[in-house]
Amino acid sequence: MKLYKNISLMILVLFVVFVSASAQDLTAVQAIVAKADEILTYLDTDFTALYRIETQAPGGAVSVTSATVSRRDRTNQFLVLILEPASDKGKGYLKTGDNLWLYDPIGKTFLFSNATERFQNTSIRNSDFDRSNYSVNYKPIKAENVMLGKYNCTLVELQAVKSNITFPRVKLWIDDTYLIRKVEDYSLSGQLLRTTAIPSYQKVGTRWVPASIVIYDHLKSKNVQGKIEYEKTTITITKPSLEKLPDYVYSKEYLEKINK
Repeated sequence: MKLYKNISLMILVLFVVFVSASAQDLTAVQAIVAKADEILTYLDTDFTALYRIETQAPGGAVSVTSATVSRRDRTNQFLVLILEPASDKGKGYLKTGDNLWLYDPIGKTFLFSNATERFQNTSIRNSDFDRSNYSVNYKPIKAENVMLGKYNCTLVELQAVKSNITFPRVKLWIDDTYLIRKVEDYSLSGQLLRTTAIPSYQKVGTRWVPASIVIYDHLKSKNVQGKIEYEKTTITITKPSLEKLPDYVYSKEYLEKINK
C-alpha cells in the first residue's frame, strides 16, 4: 500500500510539473505573438500607403483595385479610399472604434458594414485593414519550431477568445526577427479557409511595413485542367508613410468633402 501511495504521489508531481512547464511555454509563445503585433503596430503615429490589389479568379479574369489606406492604431481607426476602378472611385471604408461604414459617393450615403465582410468582393476581409492584434484576440494552444523556406519560424496555433473575430482559429509562422511570414485562417471546425503569405517587407525609418501580401482563398476554387486552383489576391504596398495625419481624415465629413 505504501509503495502504491509513493507511485501515485510521483505521478501527481510529474503531472503538476508537466502542466506548469506547458503553461510557461505558452506564456513565452504569447510573448512572441505580442512582439510580432508590436512590430506591425504604430501607436505613436499614423500609417498611410497606396495599395494595389490584384485578384485573379481561378481559371478566370483578373481585376485590379487601387486604394489609399490610412490607419491610426492608437484610436482604432482606419480609412480606405478607393481610387480605381473608375466605377468605384470615391468609395470609402471608415472605421472608428467598433463602427465600420461604407460610403457610397453616388447615393451620398453611409451604410453599416462588418469587419468580417469581403472587401470589394476580393479575398481580403475588412478586418485585414486593422492593426495586428493577434495577442489580444487569440490565445496560443500549441507551438513548434519549423522551417518555412529559408526562414526559421515559430509556428503558433491560436484560438479566438472573442466571438466577433473573423476567423476562429489561426496558424502563424513568425520568423526569428518576429516578422509574420505566413498565416492560415480556419473555421471553428478546422476547415482551412484562407492562406496568406507575406514574402517581403520594407523599412520606413526604423519600422517594418509589408511590401507584398499574397492571399489564396480556399472557399473560391475551380478545377482547371485537372488541377484545383484558388482565387489569388496579390497586394502590393507602395509609398508607405508614418507621418501624422490631421484628425479630420478619419471622419464622414472628410469622405463627403473629397467627393464633391
